[in-house]
Amino acid sequence: MNDSAVETLERRRLFARFWRTASGFWTGQRKREAWFLTLTLLAIILGQLFIQYRLNVWNREVFDALEKRDISLVGWYALIFAPLALAAVAFNVASVWGRLTTQRAWRAWLTDHQIDRWLRNGRYYQLNLVRGEHQNPEFRIADDTRIATESPVDFAFGVTTAVLTAITFIGVLWAVGGALSFDWNGRTINIPGYLVFVALAYSIVTTTAMLFIGRRFVQVAEGKNQSEAEFRYAATRLRENGESIALLGGEPEERSGLSIALGNVIMQWRELCGQYMRTTVVSYSNFVLAPVIPILLCAPKYLAGTMSLGEVMQASAAFVTVQQSFNWLMENYPKLADWTASANRVAGLLVSLDRLERAERGGAGHIRRTEEGTEAELELCDVSVTLDDGTAVVDETRVRIDRGEKVLVVGESGAGKSTLIRAIAGLWPWGEGEISIRKGAKLFFMPQRPYVPVGTLKHAVAYPNPTESISDDDVVKALKDAGLGHLTDRVNDQGVPWERTLSGGEQQRLTFAQLFIQKPDIIVMDEATSALDPETQERLMERLGERLPDAAMISVGHRPELEVFHNRRLVLARRKHGSRLIADEHLSAENSTLRQTLARLFNRRRVMEGEKLRQ
Repeated sequence: MNDSAVETLERRRLFARFWRTASGFWTGQRKREAWFLTLTLLAIILGQLFIQYRLNVWNREVFDALEKRDISLVGWYALIFAPLALAAVAFNVASVWGRLTTQRAWRAWLTDHQIDRWLRNGRYYQLNLVRGEHQNPEFRIADDTRIATESPVDFAFGVTTAVLTAITFIGVLWAVGGALSFDWNGRTINIPGYLVFVALAYSIVTTTAMLFIGRRFVQVAEGKNQSEAEFRYAATRLRENGESIALLGGEPEERSGLSIALGNVIMQWRELCGQYMRTTVVSYSNFVLAPVIPILLCAPKYLAGTMSLGEVMQASAAFVTVQQSFNWLMENYPKLADWTASANRVAGLLVSLDRLERAERGGAGHIRRTEEGTEAELELCDVSVTLDDGTAVVDETRVRIDRGEKVLVVGESGAGKSTLIRAIAGLWPWGEGEISIRKGAKLFFMPQRPYVPVGTLKHAVAYPNPTESISDDDVVKALKDAGLGHLTDRVNDQGVPWERTLSGGEQQRLTFAQLFIQKPDIIVMDEATSALDPETQERLMERLGERLPDAAMISVGHRPELEVFHNRRLVLARRKHGSRLIADEHLSAENSTLRQTLARLFNRRRVMEGEKLRQ
């Protein structure tokens, strides 16, 4: 199978995947609303068609009246035109309402569906770890979903209108145009409904030409959408990391990257411009020729007196209407291509979410997570952690952590410590074995880079719980315990960008405040004190032990002074087929106290040396 065939097969697969989800609007909880809007649109189409037919008949009658120079009849038809025009306007306004309302409702449903799946069980994070066609998921959910739901409604409305209009006005052409008679070698040849056959042949030629010229429209539109998403992502990444870039003086490098991304966008738009130019040749040629052809075809019969002027004008209008219906695809091919590209991008995200969902269900190649009624807070049974392609990261690991135990995971860089921690937290499903958590136990994950939500400081401390779930007094106490007492008078300040106001160390202390509010049974820490000075780290870890003495804790850290706050140490070592647990050591309380005293002396000495250097 060649590359083109593979690409076509992949497009069809994505197209089917998109519709499998998108059609849920008509079969799910909102199906009554969906079908009401659908049937309303169908009624509007039928109303528009009736008015269009009446206008076509009026066109014939008024020109016949003009040909007869009957002033009173012309005046009568002028009066009739007013209600027909008002009805045509009313139905067109109704069609706008129906289409936009359907698009809005469908987009809301499909966007909500994607957001629910994207946010569930940390999939928004896991998408960064796996391969697949899901780059820039936020762009796919926002812009691509908008296009993918707007265009099908327009297309369905347009196709239905085109089919019904073609059927109606083919009858008009057949009846009004009549047969074409001419002599050939002494014989009289009659072609019944000749205008219908000419309209069909003309439409076949123009549609075939458009399909041939615009055959690369889908591919070009997909490339344009992807390049736009990448350019937007590059600009967003620059804004989000502005401080680091500014401090490092990285503006020239970032400008170069943006120039490359913008260059890709412009190149894709240049290709799209070429496609539009070629299709415009066909579409505008059709616009010029279509009204003229039926007049030329009817002219002999009119001059022979077998057709009235009104019939010529009616046939001409019907011909244009029929060929427009047949050429609907030609006129809308660019939009169709753009929609197909967006639908495929949405489907690419859905396919990647499908993979993550299958991983969550467990089975071969996936870590099983269970909640057991055992005494252990957390237990790892032959857990192996792999990448999504099966590459081993951490090999078979067996660990049991009981209530109140504090376990430190150490090892050289790249040994898979953070990956193992993420597997315990449920963010990494790939691997083998089973992770058992005590039934009803509450787990709290503390990352190296904390997340500070938008809103008040109270909202940040309460996160992810509702702000009203805790009192101001509890927030103040948690902030003081976390070493953020200087912020207690600002807990309800509005409009403060805390994610930019707080330093890295303050953000990590804010996570401790969240921890004191949550009071979990299991604490998972991944370099959660890396931005803190040793004294603050010591103070917070001691406070954690005082406030949550019964909580089980497993943490990753490189600082040796962290050992004093743990009673077990797990040592991971890198091996060819994945890191292995080579030691599970219990740290005695006596040794812990001695290490804690030595760590304090070491920290004080380091502080004094720093002061001397500053002097």
